[in-house]
Amino acid sequence: MPFIQRAAGLWSAALASALALAPAAVLAQAEWPAAKPITYVVPFTAGGSTDIVGRILSNKLQESLHQSVVVDNKPGQAGGIGAAYVAKAAPDGYTLFGGTISTHAINPSLYKKLPYDAMKDFEPVSLVGRLPNVLIVNSQLGVNSVAELIALLKKDESKRTFASSGAGTSTHLAGEMFADMIGVKLTHVPYKGTPPAMTDVASGLVPFMFDQVTAALPLVKSGRLKLLAVTTGKRIALVPELPTMIESGVPGFEMSSWQAVYAPKGTPKPIVQRLNAEIVKALKQPDVQAKLSGQLAMEIVGSTPEELRDHMAREIPRWAELVKKSGATAD
Repeated sequence: MPFIQRAAGLWSAALASALALAPAAVLAQAEWPAAKPITYVVPFTAGGSTDIVGRILSNKLQESLHQSVVVDNKPGQAGGIGAAYVAKAAPDGYTLFGGTISTHAINPSLYKKLPYDAMKDFEPVSLVGRLPNVLIVNSQLGVNSVAELIALLKKDESKRTFASSGAGTSTHLAGEMFADMIGVKLTHVPYKGTPPAMTDVASGLVPFMFDQVTAALPLVKSGRLKLLAVTTGKRIALVPELPTMIESGVPGFEMSSWQAVYAPKGTPKPIVQRLNAEIVKALKQPDVQAKLSGQLAMEIVGSTPEELRDHMAREIPRWAELVKKSGATAD
């Protein structure tokens, strides 16, 4: 047999042997994302800010990757149920997670038994952006300012409850911070997402809550809800007339939420890098910026995986301190 033919035969045999022994992750990486649809897990109910971000990014990823991207809502435990699901998913690039300040900064200190490790069980992909919260009250409550709400809470025990999109969310911790700063014991009423919580505040079942401004605007325009203040340090362009909590007489009250994208731990680095590049590119597109700014009043970021990991490393201890100070807990 000629040398060239013999060498080619040996090379083919070696390649076949290597492929047979190659890890499944390597083979999956080689064909990604052609094998099957990608699932984007949203850990809250449909209609909330995390769901909106997930659907916008999923549509863009579907266009750029030429592969179907399906949004799967798995609400509960302030995003913990969805996070635990993704933490156990195959690290093959076909499962993504819409993480939040709740799942990857607050939950680690709020829950005694969390079924996932925020730092160890995920591959950070990109920080999407930051979101302001606002103080929202039922329009029939009879208050027109933060000062009037505080006076009512100090006077009327029946009004000392507040709603949130879930135990451990930034909207929950905002309420706990508010209670601590004004010196009034408040009862937290958690929901499985923003829409049901806001519906009950609009109906008068719960007097007030903290949540994203754009989620409240339709009910504000219909006269069922009223905005009192924004939780960020500066006023926001969407409602420039709305004062900050600090301006409203609650010194030191400043907080905002954030959204990010993750993959299961062990997802091949080239896949994570590709996902990062596509997400950052999508966040720079005018239509995406218009939607995220218009629907959520989001400050769009877009980051490297390393920058998101560093961000988490700073956020987890910061929120742990607030959780400890407020005494907030969740089962």
